[in-house]
Amino acid sequence: MAIERTFVAVKPDGVRRGLIGDIIKRFEQRGLKIVGFKMIWADEKFATEHYFEHKDKPFFGNLKEYLKSGPIVAAVVEGADAIDVVRKIVGPTSGDVAPPGTIRGDFGHMGIKHADGKGRIYFNLVHASDKKETAEREIKLWFKPEELHSYKRVDEEEVM
Repeated sequence: MAIERTFVAVKPDGVRRGLIGDIIKRFEQRGLKIVGFKMIWADEKFATEHYFEHKDKPFFGNLKEYLKSGPIVAAVVEGADAIDVVRKIVGPTSGDVAPPGTIRGDFGHMGIKHADGKGRIYFNLVHASDKKETAEREIKLWFKPEELHSYKRVDEEEVM
């Protein structure tokens, strides 16, 4: 069990739907700690930097437009095996296959196939880093070191 940090973003559709609190609550209820938190509006350059690994994929333009379409709540989450735990809480990318109990399973209202069939941008509420290297890169992109905080939650003694 490793104590690690990961990056999470409530995407513009999650913000517009008023789900910020419900989404962040899922991580805190699991015993994860929010050590960085802010709201930003991504521009073209920032969206390109965030999704750079998808630059050669046909959906790259849609990803950037999605990220730029409204404010985003960015968070750094810390805890035991945080990267894997957060990914499980978030659920699979497509809301139509995400199981109940996950963020996308409970709040998602369309799947990738539906969005593609309508020629629409696919909205999936939240982004979570997929591995350690990605988490480190995304945390550095979204947060300055002085924006990250260390503190003890009352339940931390159980996992340390």
